[in-house]
Amino acid sequence: MLVQFGRLERRFLEIESMLASPEIAADPRALRRLSIERSELEDMVGLIREYKKVLAELVETETLYESSAGEMRELAFEELQSLRVRRDELHAALRLCLLPKDPNDGRDILLEVRAGAGGDEASLFAGELFRAYQRYCERRGWKVEVLSHSESELGGTKEIVALVQGGPGVGVYRALKYESGVHRVQRVPATEAQGRVHTSTVTIAILPEADDVEVTVNDGDLRIDTYRASGAGGQHVNRTDSAVRITHLPSGIVVACQDERSQIKNRSKAMKILQARLLEQAQMEQEKSLSAERKAQVGRGDRSERIRTYNFPQSRITDHRANYTTHAIADFMAGDIQDMLDRLSHHYQIEMLKEQQSETR
Repeated sequence: MLVQFGRLERRFLEIESMLASPEIAADPRALRRLSIERSELEDMVGLIREYKKVLAELVETETLYESSAGEMRELAFEELQSLRVRRDELHAALRLCLLPKDPNDGRDILLEVRAGAGGDEASLFAGELFRAYQRYCERRGWKVEVLSHSESELGGTKEIVALVQGGPGVGVYRALKYESGVHRVQRVPATEAQGRVHTSTVTIAILPEADDVEVTVNDGDLRIDTYRASGAGGQHVNRTDSAVRITHLPSGIVVACQDERSQIKNRSKAMKILQARLLEQAQMEQEKSLSAERKAQVGRGDRSERIRTYNFPQSRITDHRANYTTHAIADFMAGDIQDMLDRLSHHYQIEMLKEQQSETR
């Protein structure tokens, strides 16, 4: 491990030197790439340096313990115990840091929220769940731009797609990737006269934003239709063919956008959604071709499974993957979701460690 630590430290210093050079400052793409890599290494290098410091202090304290007597020896023994605990804590933290990285971790994301089973209640909860993520992103200082939004008759959300940007090195995907999946809600709908609890579902998808150089889309593979937008937006939106629907013929993926008054802006947003979905499709196909079904689930979570239940009568949220329950449902819906995200991240890190250990046996 110490050899690997030395290599990581040297790379960190190399990146800092490169970021200070005028050549990199003049190259936005290289600047972004190196900034992301530096951000990913910074915390780890801090742990490595503290770990080395603790190891050095352990050697000195052991020498003092062996050469001393009486009260000084007792003090040295107490210090040894404390240093050994800290050494083990740092060692465990560094083992987690050295796990294989998801190449998408440093990316911004497209957040997709869709109403599932449950009709109007599902669409109402979809809107509330999106607002919870939106509030969380605002707390983190991330920019949320709605690309597409389809409302239900009661003002809920049938589907909403938003671009979430955190800036170079922030890693929005790393923070939210485990939210992908089916979210189940149990509560009494506002339209329920008998006071019965209904069960509905909402599907969340977290897609890494695709760079133009990664996903090549040929114009000949696209069918682009324009039509008049429906819903809110004013007379201009409803009287012009500003809405855009793009069909990617080879994959069959269809995306639509009608939120903007400009057809050009709607087309640009729709293309961004299409690129993200094509990137996800390519990555999933690659994972299957490598026969890495288990690793894919550990690294990204499985979108098809029911991952979490929100029980409003009991003020309870249960995540079924991490087997974690909290009764702070009001705080969660207000955007206070960091504790849940941290526990999920830790859960999947432990799963990856288990996977590693089983492979080395």
